[in-house]
Amino acid sequence: MTIGWQVLVCGGTGCRASQSERIEKALKEEIRRCGLEDEAQVIRTGCFGFCEKGPVVKVIPDNTFYVQVRPEDAEEIVSEHLLKGCRVRRLLYVDPETHLRVSDSKHIGFYRKQLRIALRNCGFIDPENIGEYIARDGYAALGKALTGMTPEEVIGEIERSGLRGRGGGGFPTGLKWKITRQAPGERKYVVCNADEGDPGAFMDRSILEGDPHSVLEAMAINGYCTGASKGLIYIRAEYPLAVERLKTAIGQAREAGLLGDDILGSGFSFDVEIRYGAGAFVCGEETALIRSMEGQRGEAMVKPPFPSERGYAGCPTNVNNVETYANIPVILLKGADWFAGIGTERSKGTKVFALAGKINNVGLIEVPMGTTLREVIFGIGGGIKNGKKFKAVQTGGPSGGCLTEKHLDIPIDYDNLLAAGSMMGSGGMIVMDEDDCMVSMAKFYLDFTVEESCGKCAPCRVGNKRLHELLQKITGGKGTEEDLERLRNLALVIRDTALCGLGQTSPNPVLSTLDNFRDEYLAHVREQRCYAHQCRDLTQYFISPEICRGCTLCARACPVNAISGERKHPHAIDPLLCVRCGSCLEKCKFGAVRVR
Repeated sequence: MTIGWQVLVCGGTGCRASQSERIEKALKEEIRRCGLEDEAQVIRTGCFGFCEKGPVVKVIPDNTFYVQVRPEDAEEIVSEHLLKGCRVRRLLYVDPETHLRVSDSKHIGFYRKQLRIALRNCGFIDPENIGEYIARDGYAALGKALTGMTPEEVIGEIERSGLRGRGGGGFPTGLKWKITRQAPGERKYVVCNADEGDPGAFMDRSILEGDPHSVLEAMAINGYCTGASKGLIYIRAEYPLAVERLKTAIGQAREAGLLGDDILGSGFSFDVEIRYGAGAFVCGEETALIRSMEGQRGEAMVKPPFPSERGYAGCPTNVNNVETYANIPVILLKGADWFAGIGTERSKGTKVFALAGKINNVGLIEVPMGTTLREVIFGIGGGIKNGKKFKAVQTGGPSGGCLTEKHLDIPIDYDNLLAAGSMMGSGGMIVMDEDDCMVSMAKFYLDFTVEESCGKCAPCRVGNKRLHELLQKITGGKGTEEDLERLRNLALVIRDTALCGLGQTSPNPVLSTLDNFRDEYLAHVREQRCYAHQCRDLTQYFISPEICRGCTLCARACPVNAISGERKHPHAIDPLLCVRCGSCLEKCKFGAVRVR
């Protein structure tokens, strides 16, 4: 049987939510109906990254990239493309600048400036087929390490590459491996931190869904280097697709002799188990994660000792996150110098980001360290939705900070982001436009932090609650300028005294918005105004009598009957009854409803 066509269908969580499974089924049925089983194959892949235009279907070998495909498009794709060799033009991506249809993803702006290392296989292989992973040099790095390198040589290669932990802290990966190797102990463990809980972040989940074997291979290499024979993957139970594909990958690797006893006849034995998290954000912190795996309450522990010295079950434990592991096989195959040649002086390689928020191209991207925020947001991300003005970008999730227009040309790396008042974090990047209130945004992240605090230390448990109360007071129109000073002072105390990294970085959204958007805070406390109209207590809706036609649409939409007036006569809103839901503004066709 000779397969001429390969039809790749995105099988990531986002596209599955948009009926990609039905698209896959429809394509298979149409291929069977047309008698093309020997000439065409439908392959379910991981995430292509271009979530904004999903579901995505790619046809090989002519690399045709179809976007926003629906199940009913399957018939035309098969009849026109696979049978006649004619692309379905209406499904091709339209370049927003040239307005031309683009067939090859290489020429789509979203992909042009990307360099995919951690994401190298996502969207290219069936994640449930170990053969496809092996065909793209999968497990070759493990073979190279076990048969031709000592553990010290492998660690040295990782150190020379300059790879730093992609989970947020940026600790040198090779050094962490070395410390774990040198730590005394008969038993040691390798842990993969897949507890990705930042709002708007989906990097690690997508790697596990699209390329689970890359993580298993890297964990085995880690075990060889550190002297561990057991690997543990700590993953959120609410990521069912990632869990399913991990289970499949582990079973296939065991069957192929790439996990288990005497791997590749080397005498090295290593196996992997999955451990489930219940969704606690604090369990992304490595000591809380370890306690959770041990069946204890997920709380951060005092360091030192560090997990590399005393971790799971009291044994030396090496913890890295998913993206960090995904880089390891490539570094061993292509060499430390190759990897170190990418990025900046102190931040080597690439970084995966989840672009979300008020941006045209929502999706998953991977760019060299040193790429500017401007290139990411306006180049790859396609700029701000609906032609609105860029206002800020939150990097690093709840632990990060807001960066503004003055930061757009800063090269993205660990040190530059810290100096600007934010951090790399795991890679979440949420873009905001002129309609967003930065005080309200800071309150949103404090909502999350207060809810997710493990409660062990008072600075985080009590301090963040007090921060949140001050922000509620300010957004409720009852704040004073003295409250702004209290806000800053308390945030600094929490930063300096909290037990773990999550608590220490939790005030970052407050501090960064105070620094970069102090005028908005002052408007809230001096004028009791929210110019973005996001704070309900500081927003008032009214109807302009000169414009109102008396159509009654607003009155019918009001859930609390706060709008009065006769048909074909100007209406009015009772401010005492109005709950500021915005329904009237949304329904008015004449622009008569205003906000102040």
